[in-house]
Amino acid sequence: MGSKSNRSRRYTEEFKRDAVALVRSSGKTVTEVAREIGVSAEGLRNWVKQDSIDRGQGAPSELTSVEREELRRLRRQNREQAETIGVLRKAAVFFAKESDR
Repeated sequence: MGSKSNRSRRYTEEFKRDAVALVRSSGKTVTEVAREIGVSAEGLRNWVKQDSIDRGQGAPSELTSVEREELRRLRRQNREQAETIGVLRKAAVFFAKESDR
């Protein structure tokens, strides 16, 4: 079983691009290339799949990397706005009670 640090390792976009290019150009399987470069086969398989989607070769329902990043950004923005609204509601209730005194 692998160590936790291996599972949480981050790779640069350049490394991922090079790994995907190696899979596409070498004629080797994803598993073989993954073993050679020291990454998990499942991780490399995901990078190859995402690269295909980004090239427009995925199913219509699959999100490109740009779309995924935009969705992540919008969700974060939505969460921040919901927190702001919550604070403003509490402030409005507080000031409404203060003005009743």
